[in-house]
Amino acid sequence: MSAAEPRFKAGEALACQGVGAAPSGGASAPSAGEAETNFFRRRSLSIVGVFLVFLAANAVAGGYVGFDFGAAVADIPAGIVWMAANFVPSAESFGKLGQILSSLASTVLVSIAASCVAAVFAFVFAVLGSRSVGIGGPVSIAVRAVASLFRNIPVVAWAFILLFSFKQSEFTGFFALFLTSFGYLTRCYLESIDEVSGGSVEALRATGASYFSIVAQAVVPMSITSVISWVLYMIETNIRDATLIGILTGTGIGFVFDLYYKSFRYDIAGLVIAMIVIAVIACEAISNYVRRQII
Repeated sequence: MSAAEPRFKAGEALACQGVGAAPSGGASAPSAGEAETNFFRRRSLSIVGVFLVFLAANAVAGGYVGFDFGAAVADIPAGIVWMAANFVPSAESFGKLGQILSSLASTVLVSIAASCVAAVFAFVFAVLGSRSVGIGGPVSIAVRAVASLFRNIPVVAWAFILLFSFKQSEFTGFFALFLTSFGYLTRCYLESIDEVSGGSVEALRATGASYFSIVAQAVVPMSITSVISWVLYMIETNIRDATLIGILTGTGIGFVFDLYYKSFRYDIAGLVIAMIVIAVIACEAISNYVRRQII
């Protein structure tokens, strides 16, 4: 055997050790299946931990306010039976259907008017406060501050505040819905305008277009779909809120419900609730249809 042959065999053995076997002192890398199993195990443990923290927080809060969760759950069947026995409309209650529909129509119209008027003002303020086409400086800060203030004050709080100035009237409910809608829509329009109009605005500015041309040719066409969608959503929300506002202001369908509820005419109050639910579902269906047509 030549001297080169042992050297060749020794090198082949070393090469086979390096390729086929891991060093005895090191740990082998986990396979893809093991890594995936570890990931799902960690995620499951995290979910369980969050759930336990949630239960503990609820237990502490319930103990602090004296809320008995077990007794509340036990009372649910009795509550359902009572509502089914008292709030089901009777044949006599349908005699008040004309009054209910008239008040409901008034509430729906006030909600639509408040949403649409607020949408116009909100869009103007959003354009002025936008980062892409706004005036900038203190105006942008002021617009965002006003929108946050109006949006974060609940509509019920606005109703209580306005009751001292405008008393119980349709205008009080309209104004409360308007202020809340204005703050909410201004915030939404600010985000929509900043997202969709950046490239178009820069292109028009490069051509020397005026400010109103930029708004008319870039901001409005690019954001009109989002604007309409938010208005429709606001109308749905205001119809629900207007019921509570009517209880406070003594107007609309809220007043009718409060009247019969306090008179222990639960069958008529149940009919009022049914009509409100039907109106909200109908408005939501119309809103979804319009959204599908414009998107």
